[in-house]
Amino acid sequence: MNKENVPTTKVFVPNARMTRSRAKALGKTGRIPPFSMLAFKPEQKSVLGAKSKRAASDENKALVAAAPLQTKRRAVLKDTTNILAEDLNISCVNAAIAQTSKQARRGPSKKDTNMSADTSMEASFEEDTKMKLAEDLSKIRMVETREDTLPEKMGERDYAQLSLIGSGVADPMLTEDAPMSPTGMQIPQEKEDHMVCKKSELSKGPCIVDIDSNLKDPQSCALYAQDIYNNNRVTELHMIPSADYMEKLQRDINPTMRGILIDWLVEVSEEYNLVPDTLYLTANLIDRFLSQNYVQKQKLQLLGVSCMLIASKYEEICAPKVKEFCFITDNTYTRGEVLEMEREVLRFLRFRLSTPTIKTFLRRFIIAAQASYKVPSIELELLADYLAELTLVEYGFLKLLPSLVAASAVFLARWTLDRSDHPWNQTLEHYTTYNTSELKDTVLALESLHLNTNGSALNAIRQKYRQQKFKGVANLTVPGGIILLFRQ
Repeated sequence: MNKENVPTTKVFVPNARMTRSRAKALGKTGRIPPFSMLAFKPEQKSVLGAKSKRAASDENKALVAAAPLQTKRRAVLKDTTNILAEDLNISCVNAAIAQTSKQARRGPSKKDTNMSADTSMEASFEEDTKMKLAEDLSKIRMVETREDTLPEKMGERDYAQLSLIGSGVADPMLTEDAPMSPTGMQIPQEKEDHMVCKKSELSKGPCIVDIDSNLKDPQSCALYAQDIYNNNRVTELHMIPSADYMEKLQRDINPTMRGILIDWLVEVSEEYNLVPDTLYLTANLIDRFLSQNYVQKQKLQLLGVSCMLIASKYEEICAPKVKEFCFITDNTYTRGEVLEMEREVLRFLRFRLSTPTIKTFLRRFIIAAQASYKVPSIELELLADYLAELTLVEYGFLKLLPSLVAASAVFLARWTLDRSDHPWNQTLEHYTTYNTSELKDTVLALESLHLNTNGSALNAIRQKYRQQKFKGVANLTVPGGIILLFRQ
């Protein structure tokens, strides 16, 4: 070989990761030159390309002899785009701690003496990282303490501006419902719970019982119960059917036919063990469809089973099949006719099936009625359900809001079971938002319906609540003198 083919500088390409501290430490020993001297020169690349196989093998031997210490090749890194800087710092600290502990267990070695500078650098890096994390934590704690003490230190004007900046626009519902102190600041949460009681004490009435205090039951949705009820009160105004569609639109059917249909659907719901919500929603869908669609009397029963099919799919866990509704009509209608009517109803309603019914409000009003009871009264709940279901077959009750009918049913049920006290108290008035005078006409109409003064022959609901599983509440009679309760 010629001497001009032998490179003057021994080239070494490290396989392991080269850090500044490692390069500095190894540079002092004379084994590996600094990293800046390892770059190839342009003329050396062309010379190396012209070497023979034997020359290349000799060069490889020289490189091996010059660099006896070679570490493992580092594994290819995976995707690290989602790793934050804090995670990288923490991982570096953990790696340094783990390496230090391993070295302490193994004891001193030649490699440790050679890498003393590297270990000192990693230890200093670890201390710097810990100090940085401690400073960040102290800053976060200082910010949290400032936020906690902000309402106490800020004035009325500054706090109002801060709330407007944070929310963008002031919420009128929050400004109306949130109690305010004389200085304009919001009263703490523990004082808000006693505001209702203080108002009732000023009016010389009993304290209003908080029926939403049971936070342990997740199904009660106690934190949002009042908001849900307020939303239902608004929704019932938009979902209520027309009260005079029989006179204005329908010419082939009358209120008696509608009552017979609902009475028959009560028996169907009992046959298939459907929940009460399905029956109430079925009646609502029928009335909403009849309010703007002309239906012949031959299609009235088809409309009824189709609406019950829709309500069953919405309310039931296991809804009856289409063939079962065809069978219950003695196969008067085919499967295709039922499905076609179902599509027509859903297209007209635009799939807006979530509507509050009498049963929706009745559940909350029953809880308010039993708030003062030591033991919940099952008879009160069943009697209120019975009185509310009696209104489904009556066309004249369509002009009344579902919440008003539910409140009147609770009023009459309490008076029927207990005449020792007035059936309406401040707790019921607070949660139903109805006072005694507003319930007068509806309660008297319910009493007449319960006594069956008009001699109606529709007895499906009465027979249903005469059963033992309903405690036979349909056999109870309403005591007289209820008109005296509405005198001022």
